Amino acid sequence: MDEKTEAGVIQIRPARRDDAYRIASMVKAARLNPLGVRWERFRVAVDSSEDIIGCAQVKGHRDGSRELASLVVRGKWRGRGVGCALVKALQKEHGPPLWLTSRSSLVPYYQRFGFVELEAGVDKPAYFQWVSRLV
Repeated sequence: MDEKTEAGVIQIRPARRDDAYRIASMVKAARLNPLGVRWERFRVAVDSSEDIIGCAQVKGHRDGSRELASLVVRGKWRGRGVGCALVKALQKEHGPPLWLTSRSSLVPYYQRFGFVELEAGVDKPAYFQWVSRLV
């Protein structure tokens, strides 16, 4: 699917097996949680030369919840709509509800897409209750 962004026209497509190393490298470089990084769940943003410029996935958990995760955009492409295109594509593909965990500094970014910050004590799926106890 082609997306018009501030970076120009990019393509959002399902990841392929040969993208696995690049995805894992990007997630590691961004210091994101490397657990559950499976290329099969990712969508990648590519530029006109088919170079991966961003990626994100939706992880399914045993309790049935789904998590938007591993959103990474390469440095020179940040702030140009690539992350936005990936989030919107995954929201469209997976529909609500999608959950996520993020750094508090990123809350305003995700609020643009309809995500809300949950207060302590708010009922949430078992997976996210477990994660919040770890933090």
